[in-house]
Amino acid sequence: MANEIELKLALGALDTEDAGGAEALRRHPRLAGVTPALTQLGNTYFDTPEGDLEAARMALRLRRADGRLLQTLKTRGQGGGGLSTRGEWEWEVPGPGLDLEGLAALPPMTEREAGLLERLAPRFATDFERETWWLEHEGATIELALDIGEIRAGERAVAIRELELELKAGEPEALWSLAEALTDRVALRPSDTSKAARGGALLDGARSLPEACDAGGWLHRATAALDALADTGDDAWRLEARRAFQRLAELGDDAKGDNGTGEASGRDQARALAEALDAERWLTPAFGRHMLRLARRLPGDAELS
Repeated sequence: MANEIELKLALGALDTEDAGGAEALRRHPRLAGVTPALTQLGNTYFDTPEGDLEAARMALRLRRADGRLLQTLKTRGQGGGGLSTRGEWEWEVPGPGLDLEGLAALPPMTEREAGLLERLAPRFATDFERETWWLEHEGATIELALDIGEIRAGERAVAIRELELELKAGEPEALWSLAEALTDRVALRPSDTSKAARGGALLDGARSLPEACDAGGWLHRATAALDALADTGDDAWRLEARRAFQRLAELGDDAKGDNGTGEASGRDQARALAEALDAERWLTPAFGRHMLRLARRLPGDAELS
């Protein structure tokens, strides 16, 4: 098993010529001189008809990449504000279906009910092109993966436009630093909802928001609401995000204050984020920078899907 530590960011556009913000990222000076690797990834996610794995916040997929078939099991994530840590098992399989024997041997599956493996079936698919850059930043090795494509569940589909910063070596603090450096030119924001969770919501046609009782919880709730807004276009989620940021601003010192650097307090950043959501084109580099700084200073201890 490996622990996957990554910062997930949703991309927005700076102009009508860049619908997903991808070109702004590719032109960023931080990526100058680094040639990305291009890979076409086709993924099928599996679960029982009752959604047992989703209920346990696990995700099981088969991935087709470069002529290989990889089976991956991920366990529930811990974090918030885009940063997550998850357990991950991945191995090559002969196909065409799941390696049930190998799956059964994994620790998370020993706790599942008897007969669950036999009921696993395809639920939804994701297909996207991945551009990958490897960078050294503040003593850390970081893989940047830009994913452009879609999630499909039956007749429904939503776009994938996201950037994942995965820590390969070094300290997680470098992920925040690099993400913030990108926001000088790229409109992006933290995202807490995995592709698997998005696919499950698309399949079920229903979404819900996590409960919140502290600063980190309200930020996680706001982030999840923005994820739902991106997939549905329903402004009710924008209002939910605005309320969550307003509640975060009301917490005052619980959201931490000025750290002596002249940076806006957590309360001021949360208030600015709430107000920004009144604009039609709210996802700007400034919005992403405020949200990243807020997430960086708050405890990320929510359970993630």
